[in-house]
Amino acid sequence: MSLSLPASDLPPPQQPLILVAEDELDIAEILIAYLTRSGLRTAHAADGRQALDYHLSLKPDLVLLDVQMPKIDGWRVLLEIRKRAETPVIMLTAMDQDVDKLTGLRIGADDYVVKPFNPAEVVARIQAVLRRSTLRAGDPQQKVLRVDPFHIDLESHEVTVHIDGAQHPLQITLTEFNLLVHLARAPRRVSSRSELLASCLPEGDSLERTVDSHISKLRRKLEAMGVHGVPAVVRGVGYKLWSHG
Repeated sequence: MSLSLPASDLPPPQQPLILVAEDELDIAEILIAYLTRSGLRTAHAADGRQALDYHLSLKPDLVLLDVQMPKIDGWRVLLEIRKRAETPVIMLTAMDQDVDKLTGLRIGADDYVVKPFNPAEVVARIQAVLRRSTLRAGDPQQKVLRVDPFHIDLESHEVTVHIDGAQHPLQITLTEFNLLVHLARAPRRVSSRSELLASCLPEGDSLERTVDSHISKLRRKLEAMGVHGVPAVVRGVGYKLWSHG
């Protein structure tokens, strides 16, 4: 069984659509009520298989995904979503352990919420991730990424670093450029080595330590320009652009 709202109660169609994948109906009802009150549209999936079906058919703007789902668990749903798209995903878990949080981040979750939770906090987390996602996606015709201190021209593959009011060209390889662009699109999101390997390195490279080598070379070039700690290492998980935030 999945929950739905009367058409008259739905927010305008231009509002973001949140797919709530939660098998406990009382929890799903509370989340949907808070989300609707905040002006967001919702759809509900009661198991992992339905969540994947709805992700394909409805193309939600964000998925709120319970880990303990029947038929297909939340981790497998997240992995499948990441094969298809960059849809933001927030995990719901009753397991308040660092290893579970790291698992979610490692395979591509944007955030996680531990049960029991305050529904208002969940809505705030969703709105924050949606804002980051909007900035990340930007204009589909976007030609330039501007992420402090970088000015990245996606057409010419040129990178300029802004330091103390001056602009400095950054000489990097194509692989280093691809890695920088991937991280700059979501500067606070952690990207796993396997994700970077699949997205940024040429076919034929299959070793995750190759990612470390390219990141290390990129970091040395930036350090030589006075930019330190970029990209940042998240031990046991991967990399993000900035160590802060």
